Amino acid sequence: MRWYVRRAPDQMDTPVITTTDLRKVYRSRDREVTALDGVDLAVREGEVYGVVGRSGAGKSTLIRCVNLLERPTSGTVEVAGRDLTALAGRSDRAPAALRAARAGIGMVFQHFNLLSSRTVQDNVELPLEIQGVTRRERAARSRELLDLVGLGDKARAYPAQLSGGQKQRVGIARALAGRPQVLLSDEATSALDPETTRSVLELLRDLNRQLGLTVLLITHEMDVVKAVCDSAALMKGGRVVESGTVAELLATPGSELAGELFPLGGAASGPDRTVVDLTFHGESATRPVISQLARTYNVDVSILGAAMETYDGRQIGRMRIELPGRFEDNVVPIGFLREQGLQVDIAPSAEPAAPAVPAVAK
Repeated sequence: MRWYVRRAPDQMDTPVITTTDLRKVYRSRDREVTALDGVDLAVREGEVYGVVGRSGAGKSTLIRCVNLLERPTSGTVEVAGRDLTALAGRSDRAPAALRAARAGIGMVFQHFNLLSSRTVQDNVELPLEIQGVTRRERAARSRELLDLVGLGDKARAYPAQLSGGQKQRVGIARALAGRPQVLLSDEATSALDPETTRSVLELLRDLNRQLGLTVLLITHEMDVVKAVCDSAALMKGGRVVESGTVAELLATPGSELAGELFPLGGAASGPDRTVVDLTFHGESATRPVISQLARTYNVDVSILGAAMETYDGRQIGRMRIELPGRFEDNVVPIGFLREQGLQVDIAPSAEPAAPAVPAVAK
C-alpha cells in the first residue's frame, strides 16, 4: 500500500497558458506527419502542470509551440494574456513583439544546453546580455539566482567541472534570469539519476512556491508527475485524451492516467472471487468502510492494492479489494459500499479464457 501527500494548487482559476485547437503538421515531399491534432490546454496561474505520454505522443512539439520555437500550423497559443501566434505574424514588428513576450517565458532543456567556453555565471548572464542589460546588473542577478539554486560557490566554474544535476540547476537559473512568469521544462530530469532527479524536482517545486511561477513540464516519467504536479494531461497521437487535477484524476473511475499514476495491482486469487475497484473521497475516505463491511456481512475482505492522497487536507483514494464468491453472491455487500458514497466498479474478470475448441476438419 502506497501513500502520497501533496499540497493543493493555489485557488486561482485564471489560465496563464492556453492552447486552442492547436495543430502542427510536418510536411515533406512524400509525406506529412501530424504531431499535434487539435490540442486544447489550460494551465492555471501558480500551478505545476505535467504533460505525459509515450515517445511520439507530441509532448515536445507542444511545449515548443507554447513559446513559438515551433510555429503551429493552426490554432492559438496565449501566454499571460498575449496571443503569441498573432505576435508571430509576418509584419515587420512581429519578431520584436514576440521576443518581448518570450522574455516572460523561461525554458529548461533536457540536455542543459550550456556553453562550455563560458563560466557558470556567464551562462546564467547570457539571456540578460542578449537583452542589453548592464554588466553590473547582470552580475548581481546571476549571483542572486545561483544562490537560489544552491550553486553560489560555483560561479567561476565551467560546465565540464559540474555534475549533471548541477548543470541542470545552472540551466534553471539561466531560465529564470529574465524574471519569467512561466517556466517550461522539456524532460528536464530524464538524463539524471533518481536521487538527482528528486533534488531537481524539489527545486522546481520550491521555485514554484517562492516565486509564484507557473510551471509546464513534459515528461514520460509518472514519478515526476506524482512528485510535483498539481494537474496533468495524458497525450496520445498528438491529442490530449485526458486531463485534470491529480486529485480529480485519482477520484475518476476508469481514469487511464490515474491508473498509471497510482496503479492498483492484484488479480482474483481464484475463479470464485469478485474483484472490486473502489474510489472514495470526502467523508467516505475517513470512515472505516471496509471494516464495517466485514463486520456487518461477516465477509472476508482482501485488500489487493490501494493508493491514497492527502490533498488540501482531504483524503482521496482508490482501492482494489477481493470478495469471496462470484458477483451474484456479493450484490448486497456491493450495494452497501455504494450506499456509503463510494464509486464501485467491478474489475475485469481474472478467470482465464476458455481454451478455443479446434475446428473439426470436414
